[in-house]
Amino acid sequence: MIARIWHGITPAAKADAYNSIVDRTGIRDLRKTEGNRGAWAFRRVDGDVAHFIVLSMWDGMDAIRRFAGPEPQKAFYYSEDDDFLIDREPCVEHYEIVAGEQG
Repeated sequence: MIARIWHGITPAAKADAYNSIVDRTGIRDLRKTEGNRGAWAFRRVDGDVAHFIVLSMWDGMDAIRRFAGPEPQKAFYYSEDDDFLIDREPCVEHYEIVAGEQG
């Protein structure tokens, strides 16, 4: 299995609204993609900014390509993100899962 990790930063004042956007767009789309094994969003407010991490688990890179397209290392963004994100990180990280349990 492969873990895909995306990071984004919003103004803290927009964190609750962006959380709703992430759930309605990214999380739902990730979970409905064939080969996805789960998706979660995490948030940490640090002063005036909020950090978001989206973690998704996948059967493999072919499954990730079904969501992200032919260049799975590139971050995938929605049009709504423009109203919230301070910056768009160009890439995500992928890690092979080598230990742990499936629940």
